Amino acid sequence: MRAWVVYESMFGSTRHLAEAVAEGLGSDMDARVVQVNSAIAGELSHIDFLVVGTPTHAHSMPRASTRRGAPEFARKPGSDLVLEPGADSEPGVREWLTSLGGLHIRGAAFDTRVKGPPSLTGRASRGISKALEHHGVEMVAPPESFLVDKQSHLLPGEAERARAWAVGLASDVAHSAMATS
Repeated sequence: MRAWVVYESMFGSTRHLAEAVAEGLGSDMDARVVQVNSAIAGELSHIDFLVVGTPTHAHSMPRASTRRGAPEFARKPGSDLVLEPGADSEPGVREWLTSLGGLHIRGAAFDTRVKGPPSLTGRASRGISKALEHHGVEMVAPPESFLVDKQSHLLPGEAERARAWAVGLASDVAHSAMATS
């Protein structure tokens, strides 16, 4: 089975998690990490499983307006953040999702957000999941959040938790594929 982990990242935390998810999927699948600007929608017909992740901005997926604020965040005094290439200027997951046609694959969604109740922090993974379902993706798990601190650094253990989450996803997808064949 082939999988893509498509991500958008501002400062590297979501990219780091996408890499951990791909490692976890790699136990049962050929998994590839794809930055959203390199994800060609037409190539999705060649994969069996799709995982999509973004940071949470203003309670949802990043928008052009929230992306433009990323450089200011990185330039704050005392910040050690480095802006990912194109993070503030190129289209992201939100725009990519609108370009998709009908898909007949399985999928999952994740986000990064600060710790707190989702009603206060928002949760981009819910919007990703709904958009994927709209395009026909069968979601195999509820949307998942991984936590960052207020400076956008991953909290300890989150990459390992993402890897374990993906191992479970891969196992579920592999077993359901065997049951239907």
